[in-house]
Amino acid sequence: MSTLKLFSFKRFMAITGKEFIQMRRDRLTFAMMIAIPVIQLLLFGYAINSDPRHLPLAILSGDNTQYSRAIVSGMQTSTYFDVNKFINSRAEANRLLELGEVQFVLTIPEQFGQKIERGERPTLLLEADATDPMATGNAVNSMKEIVHRAMEQELKGSLSYLLPKDPPVNMLIHADYNPEAISQYNIVPGLMGVILTMTLSMITSLAITRERERGTMENLLTTPVRPLEVMLGKIIPYVLVGYIQVILIMLASIFLFNVPINGNPVIIFLYSSFFIAANLTVGVTISTIAKNQLQAVQMSIFFFLPSLLLSGFMFPFRGMPQWAQTLGSFLPLTHYLRLVRGVLLKGSGWIESAHHLWPIIIFWLVILVVGLKRYKQTLD
Repeated sequence: MSTLKLFSFKRFMAITGKEFIQMRRDRLTFAMMIAIPVIQLLLFGYAINSDPRHLPLAILSGDNTQYSRAIVSGMQTSTYFDVNKFINSRAEANRLLELGEVQFVLTIPEQFGQKIERGERPTLLLEADATDPMATGNAVNSMKEIVHRAMEQELKGSLSYLLPKDPPVNMLIHADYNPEAISQYNIVPGLMGVILTMTLSMITSLAITRERERGTMENLLTTPVRPLEVMLGKIIPYVLVGYIQVILIMLASIFLFNVPINGNPVIIFLYSSFFIAANLTVGVTISTIAKNQLQAVQMSIFFFLPSLLLSGFMFPFRGMPQWAQTLGSFLPLTHYLRLVRGVLLKGSGWIESAHHLWPIIIFWLVILVVGLKRYKQTLD
C-alpha cells in the first residue's frame, strides 16, 4: 500500500510523456543522439582498419629482365602494394616520399638479372615512409615473402641450385623518417592538431550561443557591426589561445618526448594560423546554428569525432576504404597532421608544407562563407 503511494503509474506516464514532448521539440539534440552512435558504428565497422592494404608504391628500376618483371608482378598482385608509379630518378623518389604521395619506393639496381644469374645476390632497396609505423609494418614484413615467391618461379632448371642456399636477392629495407618505429614520433605531433580541433571548435561554438542565452545578442543586433566584423571579433582572441597551445605542445614534444625537429618550426608556427582559423570558424558557424550551449557542444563533437577517426591520427589513413579517405580529405585535421609530421620528421620546407596547406585554406574559406550566411539569417 505504501509502495502505491510512493509510485503512481499515472504520474510516471505523465513525466514520460513530457520527456517525449521535449525530445520532439528539441529535434537537433534528438538527431544527434541517433546520428552520433550510427556514425561511430559505421566508422569503426567499415572505415577503421589497422592492417592497411593497397599502399601506393613507386618503382625505380634500372633493370628490365624477367627477374625484375617477376618481382614487379608479384608486388602488383599482392594486396599490400599498389604499384602506381614508375619513376626514373632518385630525386623523384625522395620527392614522392616527402610529399606522402607514395608510401614505398622500391629500387631495382642495374644489371639485377645478370647478377642473379651469376649468384651475386643483388640488393633490392625498399624505402618506407615510416612516419606512421602502423601503416607500414605488415607491408614491409610481406616484402621478403613476395620476392622469395617471385624468385622461386624464375629460378628453375639450371638456375635452381641458387634456391637452396641463401636467398638469391639481398633485401634492404629503409624505414625513412622514423627508423626505430617510435610511436611517440607519430602520436605527439598529431596531438597538436587533435587538441587544436577539439578545444578551439568547442570553445568558439559557445560564443554566439552564449550571447543568445544571456540575452546580450540583442545588444549586438542593435549595433552597426557587420557579420564579418562579429565573426572576426569572436575568432581573434582565441587565435592567441591556439598559439599558446601550439607552443606548449611543441615544447613538450622536444623536452618530454624527444621528438626530432628536422625542419623549421617557424613553418609550423606560421602555417598553423590557417588551421587555427579554420577550427575557430567552424566553432562560430556551429554557434549560429545551435539554439543553446548544449547543442553547440554536441555539434562540436559531431565535427570532432570524424576528424579524430578519419584523419589518420588514430588509424592508418590508407587503411580506410576509398569513401572514408575521400571524406577524410575534406577535413582540415587530415592535412594538418601531414604538415606537422612532415616538418618535424621529414624536414619538409615551405613549398612541401604548402602542398598540405591549401586544402586547409579552402576548407576555411568555405566554412567562413557558410558562417557569414548563417549569421545573417540569425540576424533576420
